[in-house]
Amino acid sequence: MKKSETKNPWKTLESQVMYDNPWIKVTEHQVINPSGNAGIYGIVSFKNIAIGIVPLDEAYNTWLVGQYRYALGAYSWEIPEGGCLIGKETKLGAAQRELQEETGLVATQWTEILEMHTSNSVTDEVGYAFVAQGLTLGEATPEDTEELQLKKLPFEEAIALCMNGTITDSLSVLALFKTKLLLDQKLL
Repeated sequence: MKKSETKNPWKTLESQVMYDNPWIKVTEHQVINPSGNAGIYGIVSFKNIAIGIVPLDEAYNTWLVGQYRYALGAYSWEIPEGGCLIGKETKLGAAQRELQEETGLVATQWTEILEMHTSNSVTDEVGYAFVAQGLTLGEATPEDTEELQLKKLPFEEAIALCMNGTITDSLSVLALFKTKLLLDQKLL
């Protein structure tokens, strides 16, 4: 890649935090855009790293979590997911905590399979996904903001739910397909 292809063509003139709560911060930037015109750019910054887990047992079953997603105004089936407080816990520690909280599962083997930007046009949010294996089932302890349903199903059925549009959560879709590729290549 040429250096000119990778340099930042934007110029930031001024930035102002427009909204801030325990989960997100919205900043409005006064900018000069790549064509030299004045404009604004809003960025949503998350105070957590997105974490997703694909639990996988020896028979190639997985678990999905169903819950009503307020922001979507709809019910969503997803892999177990949650947030990692930036600077307060490790990605793996957050993944282990979220898997146990949402499913009751504890895993002995963890493989980080994915780093992604969830939407690089309006947010700086980063997400990570893990495959959890060597599973033992215990008791789930969901947070008080979660009313969850748990579904155990063959892994290939989870892939079919992605293909037919039942699973639409971006971290779930990407993590499930990446897991399938790794399994097909015998890398998991």
